Amino acid sequence: MSARRTDLEALNTAYRPALVSYFVRRVHSSADAEDLTQEVFIRLADADLETIERPEAYLFSIAANLLRDRSRRGRVQFNIKEEYGQQPGLGVEFLDPHRVAEGHDMLRELYAGLAELPERTRRIFVLYRIENVEKKTIAAQFGITENAIEKQVRKAMGFLIERLGRRL
Repeated sequence: MSARRTDLEALNTAYRPALVSYFVRRVHSSADAEDLTQEVFIRLADADLETIERPEAYLFSIAANLLRDRSRRGRVQFNIKEEYGQQPGLGVEFLDPHRVAEGHDMLRELYAGLAELPERTRRIFVLYRIENVEKKTIAAQFGITENAIEKQVRKAMGFLIERLGRRL
């Protein structure tokens, strides 16, 4: 066993309980305290142990820096959430990874559904619902009435809603 590894194990044995206790008092979570303690020792493993005169002070300096970083990140995330939450009509957590993944799944299903539509229906739907082209312009382009445009859009919407409901 190398001297470096022996030194790290000795520091771990000597200071882990104190570090965990230090973190628990500040973050109020045993799991987070364990994670932060582990991060202290990961950073310590990258340090030159021979140049550290007071290991306890060094360990707790790393711990204090981790808490400051954590607090800073928490404030930034809180401010982003607050700012976003104050926008009218937005009452959901926009950074939730599950919502993001669900949104990606829904978009994939929407694109797949669009690809299954007949070419003409798809083109009319995309022009009207996605590109916001007026019915009158689309009708002139396809040589059909505005009522026919509405019928094609309803047909596409019904198909896509049914497909999304079936898949999700």
